Amino acid sequence: DPELWRTEAFWPLFERLRREDPVHYCRKSRFGPYWSITKYNDIMAVDTNHEVFSSEPAITIAEPREDFRLPMFIAMDPPKHDQQRKVVSPIVAGPNLETLEPIIRERAGIILDSLPIGETVDWVDKVSIELTTMTLATLFDFPWEDRRKLTRWSDVATASPKSGIVESEEQRHAELYECGDYFQRLWNERINAPPKGDLISMLAHGEATRNMDRMEFLGNLILLIVGGNDTTRNTISGSVVALNRFPEQFDKLRANPALIPNMVSETIRWQTPLAHMRRRAKRDIEFGGQTIHEGDKVVMWYISGNRDEDIIPNGDAFEIERPNVRRHLSFGFGIHRCVGNRLAELQLKIIWEEIFKRFSDIRVVGEPRRVLSTFVHGYETLPVQLTAA
Repeated sequence: DPELWRTEAFWPLFERLRREDPVHYCRKSRFGPYWSITKYNDIMAVDTNHEVFSSEPAITIAEPREDFRLPMFIAMDPPKHDQQRKVVSPIVAGPNLETLEPIIRERAGIILDSLPIGETVDWVDKVSIELTTMTLATLFDFPWEDRRKLTRWSDVATASPKSGIVESEEQRHAELYECGDYFQRLWNERINAPPKGDLISMLAHGEATRNMDRMEFLGNLILLIVGGNDTTRNTISGSVVALNRFPEQFDKLRANPALIPNMVSETIRWQTPLAHMRRRAKRDIEFGGQTIHEGDKVVMWYISGNRDEDIIPNGDAFEIERPNVRRHLSFGFGIHRCVGNRLAELQLKIIWEEIFKRFSDIRVVGEPRRVLSTFVHGYETLPVQLTAA
């Protein structure tokens, strides 16, 4: 029920599943039958065993429509997954991150300097979306004046009908086709030019990607847009929510900004911007005292595993000095571990370093409005007021 996610009423349900039935078969749901995997070690076991648990044909709990299938490398198995991932991975590798860091820092400063002091502003729109969309536009070498189209397409890609984003599947498909048409024009420009370091040029010239059909190109675009935008922006917003909900941690961070990297990792765990990933059993397997049959849908609830009391004590709390703070599930594990995890961490680190140069407090002054989604765990709006340093 997506409304459980808008109200965050799901926490007791996951706690009960972890305690009573951590490998649980849900026979009836709007998404069909599936296995719910809710404990940390069980999730790790599924995530790291691609020989048994396939990522095809999709990564979310919902079934893809036969008339609108979007192949993407995160929903592929080796060798094709490895070949396509290798094409784009250099853009988020160490050398390019060194190039991006001063650019992200300058833009973060410009964004923060534009915010009014003492007035209510929407942190999601003015900061979280703006910074991540600027970064994404740079990765694609996307027309700057149209960069908010990336935000819209990211929202549409993960939206359910009547969620406030789109009214119908037909509208969703039409807007994503517009996304594909826009990027096709960029592809045509880049494929007829010498290879460059942006994602479209990489895809157009990459051995494993240059012959993709229209839907596979669109699928990989959606993967890169959502992965490069939605997750980081919701974690930036989540950090403000968490530090307001646990003000003693905010005080600790103000007193010692060297804890920012720890805070970043704790936010990524506590927020868990993507609630789940889905797999398909390639053969019968005994798992957690149950028999999972070939073809069964298996859903790994990262959002539950990240609060598994056996691995992460007091997991509901936000603790920036938590031991082993990087031991979270939010980036996944195994061959599908988030390719852009270091870029996500970098953006979060930079925005908070720049925040403390300018502001002594960011106060949430209204109830955040959460995204209506079982996949994206995030925020539509977050009203805040700022106090100058």
